[in-house]
Amino acid sequence: MRIDELKPSRGSRKSRKRVGRGSSAGGGKTAGRGQKGQGARSSWSLPRGFEGGQMPLTQRVPKLRGFYNRFRTEFQVVNVAKLARFEAGTVVDQEGLRKAGLVRRSGAPVKLLAGGSGAIPALTVRVDAASGAAIAAVQKAGGEVILPAPAAGEEAADTDS
Repeated sequence: MRIDELKPSRGSRKSRKRVGRGSSAGGGKTAGRGQKGQGARSSWSLPRGFEGGQMPLTQRVPKLRGFYNRFRTEFQVVNVAKLARFEAGTVVDQEGLRKAGLVRRSGAPVKLLAGGSGAIPALTVRVDAASGAAIAAVQKAGGEVILPAPAAGEEAADTDS
């Protein structure tokens, strides 16, 4: 195939409608502009987003209010300092945290953060997510943090934020 043999695919090009060429042509007299009014005049234009005098959408929508993610996973937060109430060698999971009054909802995931100060015993903590500082604090006390294994196709559990 040569460049002079190229042509657009069939139906992709359409000739423009020639208006104002008589009634039998289909675009005569008012030439598709309707009867009278602003749109029938020559060189008329409206601002982009004009809604006929109604308050435009861009002015009706509140400005700088942020974004609400409906699909966000809401973690229940437990600070490392709160783990001091458990005895050494205990396996602390979501059920144990709920019985101790540290979390309320049984279905929501739990995240361990490094807030607070004080000595904590050596514990095995099973949570859904943990910050790096929280993991370091538990390991420093002689315990370990067990995070769930990532599902197939997913990245590792959130450990930073």
